[in-house]
Amino acid sequence: MNAHRDIERPAPAAGADPRPPSAVSSGVGFVGLAGLFAAIIVGRMTGANGPVSGMIAVVACGLPMVLWTIFVDKAWKNETTGIEWDRPLTPHDETREISIAKLAGLWATWGIIAALYCIARWYWDGNYLFAMRVLAWSAPVMFVVSIPYIFWIDRRLKEPKDGCYMFGAWLTGERADIDREKVIEHFRSWAVKGFFIAFMISIVPGNWFEVLRWTNAEIVSDPVALARFLIALLFLVDVAFATVGYVLTLRPLDSHIRSANPYAQGWVAALICYPPFILMNPGGPLDYHQNTADWTLWLDGWPVALAAMGAVLVILTAIYAWATVAFGIRFSNLTHRGILTHGPFRWTRHPAYLSKNAFWWLATMPFIATSGNPVDMIRNTILLALVSAVYYWRAKTEEKHLMADPAYREYWHWMERNAPVPRFFAWATGRKGKPGEMVPAE
Repeated sequence: MNAHRDIERPAPAAGADPRPPSAVSSGVGFVGLAGLFAAIIVGRMTGANGPVSGMIAVVACGLPMVLWTIFVDKAWKNETTGIEWDRPLTPHDETREISIAKLAGLWATWGIIAALYCIARWYWDGNYLFAMRVLAWSAPVMFVVSIPYIFWIDRRLKEPKDGCYMFGAWLTGERADIDREKVIEHFRSWAVKGFFIAFMISIVPGNWFEVLRWTNAEIVSDPVALARFLIALLFLVDVAFATVGYVLTLRPLDSHIRSANPYAQGWVAALICYPPFILMNPGGPLDYHQNTADWTLWLDGWPVALAAMGAVLVILTAIYAWATVAFGIRFSNLTHRGILTHGPFRWTRHPAYLSKNAFWWLATMPFIATSGNPVDMIRNTILLALVSAVYYWRAKTEEKHLMADPAYREYWHWMERNAPVPRFFAWATGRKGKPGEMVPAE
């Protein structure tokens, strides 16, 4: 999958192998957490547990991260933005036609996404209704703001003729310099945004309500209640940060999409984990919950075991949420928006997948069935193993995509030499990669 060649290179000597730099600082996530927790405290004090309050909490999470990115990290200065701040603005006459074509491409793309929302009826059921309302309210603002933004940024960009421009130029009849690959990349990127923004907004209210519904007395009533509340809180953290990440794909923040996964298998592996294509839901082909029970049932009557299991599940959920927080404003499935090497990504390349699958195995215990039927036990165990295999598949398709970036290859090799999880699997499978050994090069 990683397209390793037979060429090998010596690993750096132990103690002289610094971790590659991360595209995101730790401070971004910390200030986002502070903003989100402040919103949660206010929400719990005021009883503001409605869907709009949930979206305000997302804003409270995202705004501090934007300010930190601008004023502390100064990410707008990064060369990867493609913006040239040190030169005079390109004359408006030289970029006007480019900007007009780009606006045509952008608005047409939004129109296509809106049409797909209308045609795909699942967007008009359940929680998706709220997401559609939010996007409908946002559409006029986005339309108006896009005009000065596009005309301004095109005068600063080193190369303004991106995929959005190419699509707009094709629409307006300027076919001379259309780069088909850029157009395809444009649609891949917006397919990710269109699909996942609607999904994330739709699940914010439920997660927000789940955190605010608990009273303080209920939270501290017993270890199980405390564990359930903390898990709900950590899921809200994950959802809030992910929603911010899908919305803030902006070049001036260096959080734009460098590339979307070009491999069909990567899209299949990801989409079968999300509605409406999800295979793991009740009644789905990978539903591993037949006659299973919650972990509290199997450990009932064992208070120490209940508390210990609750603590383990909270820790696993915390790792899962931490992996999202580490992205700051850059979280997104199926895209490359900068290589992370900090936080839990210094221990394993896929902390979210590893922790969530461990959570499912411990919380569900598929090898035990309330029916006592061995068939249920075997079936559930095999199906959950297949679910874990899907996430392994997702991880590999993501690595295949990111391996095109030398920064990721450097990180991948560093992890093979230094990180505990890759080193464990390298030892278990006989792969090379320990400090001082030879490691495969691309």
